[in-house]
Amino acid sequence: MSDRRGYIARISGPVVIGKGISDVKLGEVVYVGQEGLLGEVVRIGPDYFAAQVYEDTSGLRPKEPIIGTGKLLVAELGPGLMASVFDGVQRPLEDIRELVGPFVKRGVKVNPLPRNKKWHFTPRVSKGTRVEAGDIIGVVQETPLVEHRIMIPPGMKGRIKEIVPEGDYTIEDPIATIELDGREAAVYMRQEWPVRQARPYKERLSSEVPLLIGQRVIDTFFPIAKGGAGAIPGGFGTGKTVTLHKVAMHSDSQIVIYIGCGERGNEIAEMLMEFPELIDPKSGRPIIDRSIVIANTSNMPVSAREASIYMGITIAEYYRDQGYDVTLIADSTSRWAEALREIAGRLGELPVERGYPAYLPDKIAEFYERGGRVKPLGTPERTGSVTVLGAVSPPGGDYNEPVTIHTLRFVGVMWALDTDLAYRRHFPAINWLRSFSQYADIVERWWVKNVSPEFPQYRRRALRLMTVASEIEAIASVVGEGALPDDQRLILLTSEIIKEGFLRQTALTGEDVFCKPEKQYWMLKMMIDFFDKAYELVKKRVSIEEITKLPEVYEMMRVKEDERGLEAVKELYNRIMQKLDEIAERHGVQVSIPVGGVVGSA
Repeated sequence: MSDRRGYIARISGPVVIGKGISDVKLGEVVYVGQEGLLGEVVRIGPDYFAAQVYEDTSGLRPKEPIIGTGKLLVAELGPGLMASVFDGVQRPLEDIRELVGPFVKRGVKVNPLPRNKKWHFTPRVSKGTRVEAGDIIGVVQETPLVEHRIMIPPGMKGRIKEIVPEGDYTIEDPIATIELDGREAAVYMRQEWPVRQARPYKERLSSEVPLLIGQRVIDTFFPIAKGGAGAIPGGFGTGKTVTLHKVAMHSDSQIVIYIGCGERGNEIAEMLMEFPELIDPKSGRPIIDRSIVIANTSNMPVSAREASIYMGITIAEYYRDQGYDVTLIADSTSRWAEALREIAGRLGELPVERGYPAYLPDKIAEFYERGGRVKPLGTPERTGSVTVLGAVSPPGGDYNEPVTIHTLRFVGVMWALDTDLAYRRHFPAINWLRSFSQYADIVERWWVKNVSPEFPQYRRRALRLMTVASEIEAIASVVGEGALPDDQRLILLTSEIIKEGFLRQTALTGEDVFCKPEKQYWMLKMMIDFFDKAYELVKKRVSIEEITKLPEVYEMMRVKEDERGLEAVKELYNRIMQKLDEIAERHGVQVSIPVGGVVGSA
C-alpha cells in the first residue's frame, strides 16, 4: 500500500482539497489537520481529492497533513446504543461532556460504544452448530425494554468452534469462534457497517399492519403502515416537531430513533429533558429505554447533518435485523438537503432548482427506500421493519419547493400541516383536504379484522362529507349560512362536529392524548350515523333548528375528553340515536339509517 499521508492544498468552508494520497477511495474516512478532524472523501480528481469535514474547519491552513484510514464511514453497532445520545457522526455527547465540558470541541475522539462496560450475555447456540450471516447466537438485556440479539455479521458463516458460557463480557471480548475451511474468525458483541450501504436482507415484504399512533386524524384518515415512508411538511409553528414527538412517545413501534438534523438546540434539549420522564404506557418504563437520539443541531457543522441521516438509518436497519419494528424520525430533511446544497456549491457542482444539486431526488429516494418491512438474514426466521418519517420545512410554507416536491414522489403518506389551522389553535394542524395516504386501502384489512367490518365505509364517507362541506363553506362565505337549505346546513354542522370532536386532539395530558382504535371507530360511527339519521329527518321537513338544539349534538364534540373512554362514547351514541327517534315520533315520520349512507361512500 502506498503512503497514506497527504496534505491540504486548499480550503473552502467544510470542504478541503487534498493531495498526496495516490490510492484514496471515494467515501474513505480521513483525518484532517494537526487536530485530526474527521472527514470523508466525496470527490477524486486526477491529482487531488476533496473531503467534507464533519467538524469546524476554521483555523486550518494549507500544507497541514491529511491522513487516510483506508476505511469507509461506519456505524458501530452493538449493546450500548439504546438510551444514548450521539452527534451526527456517532460520538456519544455524554462522554464528550465528561471529557471536555458542555461544548463540543473539535478533534475530540470518543468510542461510540463503551469499551469497559460489561453486558450479561446468554448464548442461544452450542458448540458445533453451523451458523450463517444474521443467525442469532445469544442475547443481552440492553435496557429493561430491549433485548439486544447478537447476530453473526453479514459475510460470515461457518461452524461454532467455541462459544463463551453465560456471563458478563465487554464488547471487546470474543464471545464465539467460527471455523470454516480451516480458518477461524472471532465473533464479538459489536460489529461495524458502512452507513451509506443498505444492510442486506432475505426478502422484502408488503407493509400491511398500521403503525398506530393514537392520533385520530392519522390512524383513521391518513394511516401509515409499519415499514412505510411518510413526510410531514409544514411551515414554522405548525407543529411538525410536536407531532413527531407524539409518534415517538405513543406509536406501537418497539424502538424509536430520533434524528435532530439541523434543528434548533432548544428543541432537542427539551426532548432530552422530556424523554427520561415520559412513561411508556405499555410497559410503565421511561420512553428513553427504547429510544436513540442523534442530535446534530443547527449550530453544529453543516456537513455532519448529511452524515447524521445515514447514521440513523443504519442503526435502524441493525435493530430491524434483530426482528424489531423501528420508527426512524428525521427532523428535518430540509436541513439535510441544505447541507447537500452547501457541499455541492463548495465543490463547484452545477446547481438546478433553488441551488440544490441535480442529484437531490436520487439522495432523497435512496434515504426513504431504506425503510421497509423485511425478513432479515439468518435464523430463527423473523420479520422486522423500519418506518421512515421525515419532517420537511418548506420556506414560507411553499409546498412547490424542490425538497417537498421530490419527497412526495417517494413517500406513501403526507401529513400536510396547515398554517391557518395552527393559527386557529386546531392541533394536530393536519389539513384533511391536502393530505393523502397510499396505505389506507392496505391497512383497512387490519381494521376490518381487528376493529369492525364497517370501518372502511365510515372512513370514506367522513372524508367525502368533509370535502362536500368545504365546497358549501365557500358558498356560505358569500351568501351567509342562514340562506342555505337545511340539508346543506346539516352538512356544515356535521363537518364542525367532526373537526372539533374527532380531528382536533390534545397533545398534553388527559384521556385524549392517545385514542385507541376501537374508540376512534365508535366516535366516527356516532358522528356519521347521526348525520344519516338527521338527514332523513330534514328531508321529511323537520327543521334543522330542532336538531341543533339537542344538547347531545354538542356533547359529541366533548366526549373525547370523558375519562370513561369508549364506554362514554357508546352511551352517548345510544342517547343521540334515541333523541332523533323521539323527534321522528313527534312529527309522525319513520327514519332509519340508509345502507351506504347519504353522502356516498365514494
